[in-house]
Amino acid sequence: MQALSLLGPIDVLEPVIEFLVLGLVLVNMVTRLLAFRNYRKQARDDDRETIDRWVPHELSNVLLVLVSFYYLTLHHHGGIVLSMLVLGLFITDFFEVEARSVEMRRGVPLDKPKAALTASFVVFLYAAYQSVFFLIEPLWNSLV
Repeated sequence: MQALSLLGPIDVLEPVIEFLVLGLVLVNMVTRLLAFRNYRKQARDDDRETIDRWVPHELSNVLLVLVSFYYLTLHHHGGIVLSMLVLGLFITDFFEVEARSVEMRRGVPLDKPKAALTASFVVFLYAAYQSVFFLIEPLWNSLV
């Protein structure tokens, strides 16, 4: 039976989609650290009242959500788990920026984005599991 081709030319990514997801998760983690550095710079400005979102990090969030939804069309079980984790990360990032803005208005030092870092680490672990499963598959199949 031939696989369904939903997105035409984009479906050539199917053999490497797990590695693409893992790479995007790593890029998202790096942009998160750079975004926090940018938020600290913004907090040092005395005339600011809120923090502006860092566009490269927001783009990496949106791209990660879209790629996880695409992965959902290819691998249903792994895709639904990954999509839920990525959506949780997306929501966590949204509220982390709002929390930094509140800290800035109150005049307290900015906290590290602990929840977003934890969520991104969980997404990384699952994406790494999905992408390198072929290494542990013989052991897994012998146990299960």
